[in-house]
Amino acid sequence: MKILVLNAGSSSHKCCLYAIEGSLPSHPPMPLWSAQLDWHDQTHASLKVNTKREDLETELSSVSRSDALLQLLTTLWHGPTQMLPSPQAIDGVGHRVVHGGQDYQSSVVVTPEVKAAISDLIPLAPNHNPANLEGIELIEQMLGNVRQVAVFDTAFHSHLPEVAAIYPGPYDWQQQGICRYGFHGISHQYCTQRTAEILDQTLDRLIICHLGNGASLTAVKQGQSIDTSMGFTPLEGLMMGTRSGSIDPGIVIHLMRQGYDADQLDHMLNKASGLKGISGISHDLREIEQAIAQGNAQAKLARDLYLHRLKSCLGSMLMSLGGIDTLVFTGGIGEHSASVRAETCEALAFLGLKLDPILNQNSPVDQDITAVDSKVRVLVIKTQEDWAIAQSCYGHCS
Repeated sequence: MKILVLNAGSSSHKCCLYAIEGSLPSHPPMPLWSAQLDWHDQTHASLKVNTKREDLETELSSVSRSDALLQLLTTLWHGPTQMLPSPQAIDGVGHRVVHGGQDYQSSVVVTPEVKAAISDLIPLAPNHNPANLEGIELIEQMLGNVRQVAVFDTAFHSHLPEVAAIYPGPYDWQQQGICRYGFHGISHQYCTQRTAEILDQTLDRLIICHLGNGASLTAVKQGQSIDTSMGFTPLEGLMMGTRSGSIDPGIVIHLMRQGYDADQLDHMLNKASGLKGISGISHDLREIEQAIAQGNAQAKLARDLYLHRLKSCLGSMLMSLGGIDTLVFTGGIGEHSASVRAETCEALAFLGLKLDPILNQNSPVDQDITAVDSKVRVLVIKTQEDWAIAQSCYGHCS
């Protein structure tokens, strides 16, 4: 069975193709083909395609998101990275869909009703649900009636306890669907399962730090999400690449009285804040750290603020769990920034957490990086959202 996965993020679009023969393997296999679009701005992107035979890298200019995705997908059947004889060779397509609302608590086969629900939820995930829907519709155009499966990022958090899910506003907010949903659930669920495999034990108190352009923390107790930093939308919680994270809502009221409308506020908080907004340079922490090395004080403030907010939110997850046994770092920053891991863990030294500095610096993948006598385990896990999506799709297509 050949399963295509589309994973749209806020600043990238990842795709991959898996070949699954017989039953599902216990560990993620290497995809036959993978590709990624990284957006520099609204009309310019980098396209990278990787196969077992050869790779392709090119810059796309003056293109829409849908045209760029179409160009990416056509490399499966045409050009130097061709992997399949025809579109009919694909048995199923799995999509990451960021917001599933209250109605979707597990993956589902895409129907017109599901598409309508994803569209209706666009105001709650304006950076993501449009791209998710765009991918579904493009596959319909390209592959006809192939089975498509929506895998929701909110599903892992769908059973948050009421005290974590309900906002302290008017009680009837709940009837309006205004509550905390949580996001990055596909990644958090995968990391929960993978951590249990690596440590070979049942997990009692686990905190997962998914740190990328979007970022969230999740407190996991005995395999279940009981608290998470993102809420009604992916804007709540940590300071992120271009998102502000949690702010005083009074700021929004103040700006509205100054004449800002909803679209301007949306752009400000979702696309012009966070690391990019404070540094004035980039949403990419690597570029910010290069500027810090050159003495840029504003860049240093952005990084310091990022870590301060991360530590503060980590403290709230600790209180929700009543302690911690295992801490996991994942996502682009979590997996690759040894300094962010070290500085975060230093703040937890009072709990008896001790990193092994050599292991931490040595590009760990799916590895425990703590000292032997540490009272808290710290793992770096390469999140495999694409494989988790493929697993869900396989279940609906087999």
